[in-house]
Order: sequence, then structure tokens, then C-alpha cells
Amino acid sequence: MKAPSFAYAKPRTLAEALELLAKHGEGARILAGGQSLIPTLNMRLSSPGILVDITGLPGLGDIQVSGKTVRVGALVTHAALEKSPEIRKHVPLLAQAVPHVAHAAIRNRGTLGGSLALADPAAEYPACAVALQATLVVAGKKGERRIRADDFFKGLFETDLRPGEILTAAEFPAGGRSAFLELTRRHGDYAIIGLAAHESRLVFFNAGPKPVLFSAGKSLEETRAAVAKKLDPPADLYNSPATKKHLAGVLLERAWNTLTT
Repeated sequence: MKAPSFAYAKPRTLAEALELLAKHGEGARILAGGQSLIPTLNMRLSSPGILVDITGLPGLGDIQVSGKTVRVGALVTHAALEKSPEIRKHVPLLAQAVPHVAHAAIRNRGTLGGSLALADPAAEYPACAVALQATLVVAGKKGERRIRADDFFKGLFETDLRPGEILTAAEFPAGGRSAFLELTRRHGDYAIIGLAAHESRLVFFNAGPKPVLFSAGKSLEETRAAVAKKLDPPADLYNSPATKKHLAGVLLERAWNTLTT
């Protein structure tokens, strides 16, 4: 299939982009890496009136370390994260997660901001953002808002982004012990189940409509019992909820051993 017809605009500044979103309302869609949007256009699951191409906007493609905070622009690609010495040093959870994101061709184009704004429950970055207690920075005509990752993800493909707003950056605290694990049928596939762990925060993904947070208990047994009681992952084409819950326990044990040794 081919995409439906639409208008196209490539603003030169963030202010111009926000003006276009305000002018066209719900008929506008933001184009960044396009790795999720373009397939939905081609399958006619999405039919915007205009695409607002924000690639190249100044300041949105940078990684900056300031004190104990690492600010990652929304247009930073997966590949750039993977190659970044600052990310490896200061935000190792992200560095561990990136190689699991799809395939190299997609990592070359897809962006951090695109993944966070899409809020796919099977994606790696939303879980990492919740585990790290990241702050997501969004811009709108009325100014800038800063949203805790815990509050940003609302449900299946649903976030706290308001009409006319653009996710511009994510800020992550530097340091701490992390572990990232996921199980897939083949490398590059969506995870059957995954776990992003940072200190005592354990966040499962593809286990519900949004990242599922647990706090580590005093022991592995106590934590495993809490996860077994409260985690309620949906079935998929190949795995039952019981299978996914069992695999969540496997990942929990592996992460626990990594964080406590």
C-alpha cells in the first residue's frame, strides 16, 4: 500500500514547528526518525493532513552532561546513544538497552524522543526512563513543561503530551547500578518480556499497557513473590500470560544477581 496524500513542512526552529502544530491541530503529525510513523502511513493506519519534519532542529540532537544530570535531545538517534562514551559512563542502563532496539538500519534513523513519545509498551526506552526516574522535557506555545517519567506514560500508546506539544529532551540522573535484560524469539524482535532495573527500581516492559514498576524487597524471594502476585502480562501470538510471568521471574533473578554482586 501507499501512504495517503499529505502536506509537508520542515521548520527551521522549534518556534516555527510549534506554530505549525498550533495552526493545523489534530491534522498535524511530527516526523522525527519516522521508524514508527512511516510504516503506519504506508499501511494507512495514519492519515495526517501535514507532516511537520523536526529533523535538524537546533539543540534537539545533543547529549550534554551537567553535574549529575545527562540531558539527551529528542532527536538523538539510537545509534548515537550506542556510540556515546557519555552514555556508557553516566547512564549505563541506556547503553545496555540500545543494542536490543530493532536492527542497525532502524537504530541509524530512529530517535530517543520518537520512542518515548510513541509509548509502545514493548519498547525499551520507556521502561528505562521510569527505572531511572528521568524527567521528560516538552515544549508548547505556552512554554516548557517538565514531567516525571512515572507520570508521562499513561497507557497503551498514551502519554501526557498535550496537543501542540513536542518532546524536546529527556534528563537522566548520572550513576548508579543498573541491569537491562529482555527475552526475544530472535534478536531485533519485540521482547516477549523485558526488565530495566536501576538500584531498587524494577520496571518490566511488554508486561502491560505501560511500564510496570516494582520496588525491590529485602530479598529475592520477597521480590519474586510480589512480582508473581501483581504482574499481569497480556498474552501475545506465541506466549500465554503464565509463560510471560514465569519469564519475568527468570529475568528478575538474573537482574538481582547482577545488581547485588
